[in-house]
Amino acid sequence: MTRRPLARALAGFLAAAATVLAAALAPSAAHAAAPVHYVALGDSYSSGVGAGPYDLSTCLRSQKSYAPLWAASHSVASFAFPACGGAVTSDVLGKQLSSLSSTTTLATITIGGNDAGFADVMISCRFGSLSTCTNAVNGAKTFATSTLPARLDQTYAAIRDRAPNARLIVLGYPRLFETGSCGLLAMSTTKRALLNEAADTLASVTSARARAAGATFVDTRSFFAGHGVCGATPWILDVSGVIEAYHPNANGYRYGFLPALNSVTG
Repeated sequence: MTRRPLARALAGFLAAAATVLAAALAPSAAHAAAPVHYVALGDSYSSGVGAGPYDLSTCLRSQKSYAPLWAASHSVASFAFPACGGAVTSDVLGKQLSSLSSTTTLATITIGGNDAGFADVMISCRFGSLSTCTNAVNGAKTFATSTLPARLDQTYAAIRDRAPNARLIVLGYPRLFETGSCGLLAMSTTKRALLNEAADTLASVTSARARAAGATFVDTRSFFAGHGVCGATPWILDVSGVIEAYHPNANGYRYGFLPALNSVTG
């Protein structure tokens, strides 16, 4: 006579325990359905210079850049794309922050290369002597280690102020060159190595300032390894035009930057 009530009680206990365990293990519906409001900030490496085709603005934004590709492959409630070719930190502060708000949940950025004058450095190395290239690279590295940190700190802090609820992801720049044999008209191995060293310095500075600001830094160098200029399958454009030279091509954004971003977002 006592077995049935005992069995019913045991069954009820097990059912309740299973319900509690399932609730503990499964993500809440609110968490799973949390809307993503994404804003892509930055310079030409975010706007998509090199990928084409571009919108009608002066910022050379391409839908083949990593940011719109990421937005298209994820469930986003909104996507803003103020990144602009040629931008420096002051442009982000003065022209791009208005796209951020307290509802922004994700912000990405590449910035700092133009502040350090790497476009001019590339010209000096591509068309100048080895000593000209060396001096230009050393000047950029000095700027990157002495002046750029404060500019990055100010920029990341301003993003935090405008978007306090956003996860900030800072993407670094890739090395632009492979240092093996190349064509007769290519830059020398020494020049290419110097420019890669400059990219390493910029990555070191940017990663340190991003982490100090509580942001996530994504090092893209390993994702582009083997695909720089002079590689068998380059994802970086050589001198193909004044604007697009030494920027990723469409494959660079799709197979370099996008997987790099996915590595920290899923």
